[in-house]
Amino acid sequence: MDGMSISSAAPVSVPMPQVPRRRRSPEEVAAVAPVAGPKRVLLAAPRGYCAGVDRAVIAVEKALEHYGAPVYVRKQIVHNVHVVSTLEERGAIFVEETDEVPEGALVVFSAHGVSPAVVQSAEDRNLRTIDATCPLVTKVHREAVRFAKAKNHILLIGHADHEEVEGTYGEAPESITIVNNPAEARTVEVEDPEHLIWLSQTTLSVDETLEMVDILRERFPKLQDPPSDDICYATSNRQTAIKKIAPEAELVIVVGSSNSSNSVRLVEVALEYGAKYAHRVDFAHEIDETWFEGISSVGVSSGASVPEVLVYEVLELLADYGFGPVEEIVTAQEDIIFSLPKELRAKLKEAGDTSTGLGGHGTAN
Repeated sequence: MDGMSISSAAPVSVPMPQVPRRRRSPEEVAAVAPVAGPKRVLLAAPRGYCAGVDRAVIAVEKALEHYGAPVYVRKQIVHNVHVVSTLEERGAIFVEETDEVPEGALVVFSAHGVSPAVVQSAEDRNLRTIDATCPLVTKVHREAVRFAKAKNHILLIGHADHEEVEGTYGEAPESITIVNNPAEARTVEVEDPEHLIWLSQTTLSVDETLEMVDILRERFPKLQDPPSDDICYATSNRQTAIKKIAPEAELVIVVGSSNSSNSVRLVEVALEYGAKYAHRVDFAHEIDETWFEGISSVGVSSGASVPEVLVYEVLELLADYGFGPVEEIVTAQEDIIFSLPKELRAKLKEAGDTSTGLGGHGTAN
C-alpha cells in the first residue's frame, strides 16, 4: 500500500448503528408511581399557527405552485423544523444569505423580516423577491424608521442574535441600542435621555418585557412608549393561555422548535406560573414517558409556528398513557387575517387563484 504499514494508518471510527429506544409501556410507568383518580389533559387555546406564520408558509407553497421549484428562502421561513423540512421536500431551498441564491432566481424573505441591506443585496443580484415578513414585524420596522428620523434614540428590547431583531436594527443602526435582558437594562447608557423611546421584539415574554421597561423608565424618566404594543397578539395570547393552565397542570408540554423564541418563552412562563415540570419538544416521539410518572394532569400548548398535526400526535401519545379526556381551555378567539405578499398576489390573480386573504391558527399540516 504505497509503502505505508498497516500500523501507521490513522484509525478509522465506525459509528455504531442507532437502536431505537424501547418506550416503557403505560403499565410500567404506572407501576413506578401509581396515580389515584383520573388523568386529564388541559389543552391551551389559542395555540399553534398565527396569521403571520400561516401567511409566510402559504406564500412559499404558492410560490412553488405558480413559479415552480426551486424557490429559495432566506433563513428558515418560520422557526419550525417540521415546516422547513416539509417545504424542502416540495422544492424550497433554504439559504443563509442572498449571495447563495443564483443570480436572477426567486427568493422569499422569511416571516422575521430583513434589513434594508439584505433588500439591497437582493437587488444587486437581480433576484426576484417575495417579502413574507409578518405585517406586525413590518410595523416595528416602520416605527424604528419614523422615530429615528424624529431624532429619537431607540432602545430595542430583544435578543441581538434573533433574525427579527437583526432586521429591525438594520433599519436605523445609528439610532438603536439593543437591550437583551434585565441586566443590560440596568447598565445601558444613552447620549440623550431626553429623546428616548423603546421598541421590542414581537415574540418576547410579555412579563419580562414589561420588567425591562420598568427598569429603563426608572433610569430614564423621559422614556416614551411606542404608540401600540409591539408584542405580537399571538405571542401574548399563547402566554395568557399557558398562565391559565399552568397552576392546574403538573406537567406542561410545549410543542415547538428550539430556535422559536415564543415556544421557548412558553416553557418559561409555564414554570413561572405554577407548573411543576415543563418541557419543549419538536415531535411526540421526543417525549420521555418517565415524565408521566406520578403525574395526573398534563397541559399542552404549541408555539406560533407549529402546525396542529404535531399537537394531535402529542395528544395521541398522552391518550396511550391514559391521559384524557382533553379539556380545551380557551382564553381568546383569534380571527386575524393577513393578505399574501403583494409580489405574489399579482401572480395569483394572473393564474386565477383567489386565495389572497389568508391567516389564522392551526390550519395547515
